[in-house]
Amino acid sequence: MKFLCTSAELVDASSRGFEIDGQKLFAVRREGQVYVYVNRCPHRGVGLEWQPDQFLDPSASLIQCATHGALFLIESGECVAGPCAGQFLNALTSREDHQGIWVQP
Repeated sequence: MKFLCTSAELVDASSRGFEIDGQKLFAVRREGQVYVYVNRCPHRGVGLEWQPDQFLDPSASLIQCATHGALFLIESGECVAGPCAGQFLNALTSREDHQGIWVQP
């Protein structure tokens, strides 16, 4: 597993982008749980963020693609609105311990 960041660097209701071994990914913390996905929209294959570390909609309750506005559930990565409805973001295995957040790229 590869180290992403300390737990304090990803507060609740926030997101953060990373690059590990040339792969762009992002993490979201919601209600204490961390979710990590490949930063690639299933519709166009582009990165999701509209600004660095900005992967969430204004309510911080959904992941939003800046290119075409598709909305994804944080917990599963399923697209629930937009041109890729029913498709999923590519989730990565992650864990959190006393050192921080780790991911299996």
